[in-house]
Amino acid sequence: MKRRHTLGLAGALGAGWALPGLAGTADPPADAKVLRVVFPVAETGFDPVRLSDVYSATVTGHIFEAPYGYDHLARPVKLVPRLAAGLPEHSADYRVWTVRLKPGIYFADDPAFKGVRRELTAQDFVYTWKRFADPANKSPNWTFVDSYKVLGLASLRNRAQADKVPFNYDTETEGLRALDRYTLQFRLEEPRPRFIEVLALGQTLGAVAREVVAFYGDRLTEHPVGTGPFRLAQWRRSSLIVLERNPGFRELLWDADPAPEDAEGQAIKRRLQGRRLPLVDRVEISVIEEAQPRWLSFLNGQIDHVAVPQEFASIAMPGGKLAPNLAKRGIQGWKLLVPTTQLSFFNMDNPVVGGLAPHQVAFRRAVWLALDVDREIRLAYRGLAIPAQSLISPFTSGFNAQFKSEASDYDPARARALLDLYGWVDRDGDGWREQPDGKPLLLEWASQPDGLSRQFDELTKKCLDAIGVRVIFKPAKWPENLKAARAGKLMVWRVGGSATTTDGQDSLRRLYSTEAGQGNLARFKLPAFDALFEQMTSLPDGPERDALFDKAKRLYIAYAPYKAHVHQAVDVLAHPCLDGYRRPLFWYDWWHLVELDRSRTRPAA
Repeated sequence: MKRRHTLGLAGALGAGWALPGLAGTADPPADAKVLRVVFPVAETGFDPVRLSDVYSATVTGHIFEAPYGYDHLARPVKLVPRLAAGLPEHSADYRVWTVRLKPGIYFADDPAFKGVRRELTAQDFVYTWKRFADPANKSPNWTFVDSYKVLGLASLRNRAQADKVPFNYDTETEGLRALDRYTLQFRLEEPRPRFIEVLALGQTLGAVAREVVAFYGDRLTEHPVGTGPFRLAQWRRSSLIVLERNPGFRELLWDADPAPEDAEGQAIKRRLQGRRLPLVDRVEISVIEEAQPRWLSFLNGQIDHVAVPQEFASIAMPGGKLAPNLAKRGIQGWKLLVPTTQLSFFNMDNPVVGGLAPHQVAFRRAVWLALDVDREIRLAYRGLAIPAQSLISPFTSGFNAQFKSEASDYDPARARALLDLYGWVDRDGDGWREQPDGKPLLLEWASQPDGLSRQFDELTKKCLDAIGVRVIFKPAKWPENLKAARAGKLMVWRVGGSATTTDGQDSLRRLYSTEAGQGNLARFKLPAFDALFEQMTSLPDGPERDALFDKAKRLYIAYAPYKAHVHQAVDVLAHPCLDGYRRPLFWYDWWHLVELDRSRTRPAA
């Protein structure tokens, strides 16, 4: 994603000033409730149409809202109305979906509205969805939006591209209409039984006002304006993000529905039920990429909540229990498996490591067999992970704890045999294998300049050295690697994915050909897989769809464009001042739902 700002604005950000046009200041009132959290990776910006990273989406998820959201405490998860007056109506074939919005919901005050209080309408969602189709926005999420086959939306995009004219937002679209001021209707070309989950993606598909886009233009990423509980008050890129309470936020009371046997959830509900949201006045997000200063910031009370860096897991929660010295301070701890998958990909368009020929497939499978995932879990993750058998994350449909594949096997002898069989041999006797045509073989593996990435690199190099494959690591900042990966310029890179819905098919988008260069960073294209994916999309949940999940997994494992390493667990700690926290699964917003009481904070001994 492009970072567009003038030299003058960059200088202002470096000095720590508030962004022009934003209401916030650097110093909150003395009695303000300020939640302090941390990101281990820098954000990229706050225009929802351009987002693809979890950290930017975590911020936008607190500024923008969708018609639906998730119950904070319900497990299994439950969708609930947010901007909508009730659950959506849908036709029997899941092609027509109708949403009725609540009246009297307003965008946060902003200069773009010229002093007029701006009410949310159904037309705002029509505009928001059209922004993803606008070629000028180059949205990394267009292929995802287009996969829902909203009638007429792709045609509008194609017309703008073919005629080389600006996208016409005023053209009526059959599949995306405001039936009246508060009624939104989608008409889809094909059945989409799980469409309601798309209507809960506030971080990307939350309502955006057309006036705001027109007012800020290329600076929109610096001026997100939504209907949510917070608004952006201050931003120092890759350093500090400050959100403050949206003073015009509607009267919304804390409500949740934990299971009757959920003692922790029931206790939280008793303490917070009926309180007006947001419960905190301000959120300060520090970006601290290195593990040690991030950990020390938590221990020193400079941040209230942290996912413990793997390097310190044995100190924070030895044996899965909170360390006694932390317990004495009243610190809270949770060990949780989360719906994430850590994976590496080969660029299938790369002439060395890509392709579908047998010798190319054999090479990728050999590399994956050479990687010692159990050693990664012990040394790098400090036990906070389980081996992944596929790309599909825990807690989503299609995940099967009993499914076993060679995706997690460590077998260097088999890897060497595969390479020998298909001609990847050492011809000149220097100890390193060459390509089957005799050309030099060198893997260029993208990485990041942080301690954990360096540890992964060391483990990876040791494994590949053992099978005679030479590798070098090329570190760059995560956003730079992402941009290069989308452009097809990386050979291999290790990334993580977090599920955003309960549907495991979203994880399989990484293999769908139309997502190549977007979610499908491997640029994998296989008609047989595409046919399976499209069939799954229209089927309701059930045994027939489950069987297709298994077929899809086995296809990806056979061609090996990705190596699924692990599903992560996290140790989460919070100071005693934080009340009401529960780790979200498929959503990003929780900062407005927790309470702070600084009187409960206990200093270190």
